[in-house]
Amino acid sequence: MSTPEMTTDRPAAQRTAHRRRYLMCRPEHFTVSYTINPWMEPARPTDTARALAQWQTLYDLYRELGHEVELIEPLAGYPDMVYTANGGFVIDGRAYVPKFRFVERAGEAPAFAEWFRAAGFDTVEPHEVNEGEGDFLLAGDTILAGSGFRSTDHSHREVGEVFGREVVSLKLVDPRFYHLDTALTVLDPVVAPGKTPGIAYLPGAFDAAGRAILEERFPDAIRVADADGAVFGLNSASDGYNVIISPRATGFEAQLRERGYNPIMIDLSELLLGGGGIKCCTLELRGTEQA
Repeated sequence: MSTPEMTTDRPAAQRTAHRRRYLMCRPEHFTVSYTINPWMEPARPTDTARALAQWQTLYDLYRELGHEVELIEPLAGYPDMVYTANGGFVIDGRAYVPKFRFVERAGEAPAFAEWFRAAGFDTVEPHEVNEGEGDFLLAGDTILAGSGFRSTDHSHREVGEVFGREVVSLKLVDPRFYHLDTALTVLDPVVAPGKTPGIAYLPGAFDAAGRAILEERFPDAIRVADADGAVFGLNSASDGYNVIISPRATGFEAQLRERGYNPIMIDLSELLLGGGGIKCCTLELRGTEQA
């Protein structure tokens, strides 16, 4: 079992909120009718109206914080389309389209590709199985890439070629944390050149090699306890100051405050029944003018 880092006398850093641009999808067709991750239990009732209300709270918060939110039209028959983070990976105005592992989600990919093209993004179709920002996170100039359950190791090579950036591969070993964005969050979306961005992660979600890489590259990272990881505390979104997290991740909340971040709690418990949380519902659209 992992344990949270010890409280220190480290002075809280001054944090800056940066305006972000996101893509979201209303969960108008949300339900759990199949199982493709350990969180999904079709026999357990879901409440679409409640999912919509919780999602709306997140959408409204982004707008209140000054972020721009774009919407993609939900498709009937694709209840997981609400998890737009899996719909692509976007840097410098270029969008790398997903190629989903499971047939239940495969039909989403053409819709995301069409949306990117219509929005003016340089859109790249993949050869390799990948699930977008679910498994690719931008940390400074480096792409952190997850594998083990969804995106393949070969997709790490491909995403590096598409964006011309260093890719650091991290293997996930706990099926509850089947995407990288369920086990690691980038807290500083904008950093000065040469600076290391703040991250938080759940050590037990990674193999020994992955933990060693994270410890070496991010020695000041927040190491989150299993109890906070298990409630999807790390499936969060940050603008560099405001960090939106699950209200049940109380230990992580305290760690963020200690580091000078402003945690804001949003309950997406209904959408967690499908195996998704705050970050799953949020795809960052990085244009040429944004980091």
